[in-house]
Amino acid sequence: MPDLLVSLVVFAVVATATPGGATTLAAASGAQFGFARSIPLIGGIAIGLASLTAMAGGGLGTVVQSVPTLQMGVRIAGSVYLLWLAWTIGRLGAPAPRTGAASSPMGFFNGLLLLWLSPKGWTMAIAAASAYSGLSDDPVRLAILLGAVFGSTATLSLTLWCMGGQWLSCVLKTEVQWRAVNVALGLLLAASVVPMWR
Repeated sequence: MPDLLVSLVVFAVVATATPGGATTLAAASGAQFGFARSIPLIGGIAIGLASLTAMAGGGLGTVVQSVPTLQMGVRIAGSVYLLWLAWTIGRLGAPAPRTGAASSPMGFFNGLLLLWLSPKGWTMAIAAASAYSGLSDDPVRLAILLGAVFGSTATLSLTLWCMGGQWLSCVLKTEVQWRAVNVALGLLLAASVVPMWR
């Protein structure tokens, strides 16, 4: 049992730290708005992932897996949402001065929605629930455990990605550099849609 728990934590760290839509969005938000103003987005993504894995551990994952039209709906909605986010990021220039007229970062709800509409997130949550179901016979306990592990690791990894984005904002000096980085981040986010359709 302890080995299985360690395996779950390692899986969660790898799943949440590797580049993808959520990490790209956290880095872009850190670059544009800094860490402090990105905390609601990070919280929304982490709670979105925690709730998704908890629901999968509690049994909802099998429902989603067994209804092809629901799977397709999540895939389409997730793809459209990610492409909209990619377009939004790709159009950004240098950050506005951090005064009253500055644009605002994507908030908690955007982060939550990103995960709930992510076929990659659903697939990962269902895989985790299936692979680590041996940790508890009680679906409620399994849901709480999965949610806690994935929520914690997501918070840590997204914080690091966001701080990396904030560091990037110290390096970029010109409008052209900012445009290039934002276009690159937007393209990376758009590219994260491709695996959903394989």
